[in-house]
Amino acid sequence: MATSTDPAALYPDVAMEGSLAAALRAAAIKDGFSVPFTASESDLLRHAAVVSTVPQRTILEITAWVAERRWSIRGCESFQGMALIDGTTQDLAQVARAAQAWHDGAALTEISRAASFVHLTGRFEVADHDPVRLAESEWQHLLTEADEADWPEYRALVEAAYAEPALRGLYPFTSHWTLRFSTSTRPRLTVIPLCLDAHRDSRYTLSASIMGEVLVDTITVADAVSTAVRHLPSGLGPVTSGAA
Repeated sequence: MATSTDPAALYPDVAMEGSLAAALRAAAIKDGFSVPFTASESDLLRHAAVVSTVPQRTILEITAWVAERRWSIRGCESFQGMALIDGTTQDLAQVARAAQAWHDGAALTEISRAASFVHLTGRFEVADHDPVRLAESEWQHLLTEADEADWPEYRALVEAAYAEPALRGLYPFTSHWTLRFSTSTRPRLTVIPLCLDAHRDSRYTLSASIMGEVLVDTITVADAVSTAVRHLPSGLGPVTSGAA
């Protein structure tokens, strides 16, 4: 329920501390631990961050909502900048607990146990940036996302594509819920010009590119996936690194 867009009115406890970072430090101390929160110079009451002792993690970004009293978090892996955890809560103490676990290098599952609002995206950490493992991590994210989506056709598409070895060996990504593939990881994708789409009327299409020629339009997800495999370029090897 919206109450005010004035951060001092919406977050008077934060305003009393002078910044979101200071309020989080106070919440942590009250719980018996200490976390090195950093204040945002541009918006003291709405933004804060905390670094991690794990080198393959970015800072944990903490953001206060504008028109509702609530906080969001986002923590990414450092090589591609893809989210490992996110979540929203109205409990500042829970944010502080999640931040402590992120900073201290706790396993992702342990972070979600420390703070129940934390959502695991399905990705896992790949310390050595191995491209094959990064591709598998991205597949696990897409499977998690598909399982959470209220869209049976999309879930069926992702599961069928993952079950096909020729596609599972590629790096998957989505654009507006269109399933696509690359022969290299982020940050520099080498895109294969094939697009798999699920439709809510139980149809599946394979297109030659975004808005390109439709190669198949079917009610059977297996047909769409097998057609995609037949249209893959020849001679594809293991996924390579997309590092510049």
